[in-house]
Amino acid sequence: MDERQATGTFEVTLEPQGAPDAASGTSLGRMTLAKHFDGDLVGDGRGQMLTAMTSTDGSAGYVAMERVTGTLHGRSGSFALQHSGTMNRGTQQLVITVVPDSGAGALAGITGTLAIEIADGVHRYRFDYALPAATDAPAHLSGAS
Repeated sequence: MDERQATGTFEVTLEPQGAPDAASGTSLGRMTLAKHFDGDLVGDGRGQMLTAMTSTDGSAGYVAMERVTGTLHGRSGSFALQHSGTMNRGTQQLVITVVPDSGAGALAGITGTLAIEIADGVHRYRFDYALPAATDAPAHLSGAS
């Protein structure tokens, strides 16, 4: 496996789907997400997010599934990300991992984790990933006998 790191920025748009359900005091919601990545990963992400917002400032949770399609260090394809995030009175814990066996195209076999940092309104990512090593051309295509 070829282990690498990709960095860059992204923009995200969240679109609420229906009215939040606040019957129990905790507001449950659903959103679509659309992202555009720039940097070592150039492409778009589309997904669905479920949220739980509590009445305590800074306490919430979310889960999401996202398909990313684009070019990563020159390799084009797609893969899925699974998000799991909690905020405990302002302290964030976020885990974003590549869904096993979700890679397609030149990104088939990808594994990894993605970290997000938001500072001064700018979203940045660091993607630690691994891909199977590029294979050589089959002997019959390379002229070898």
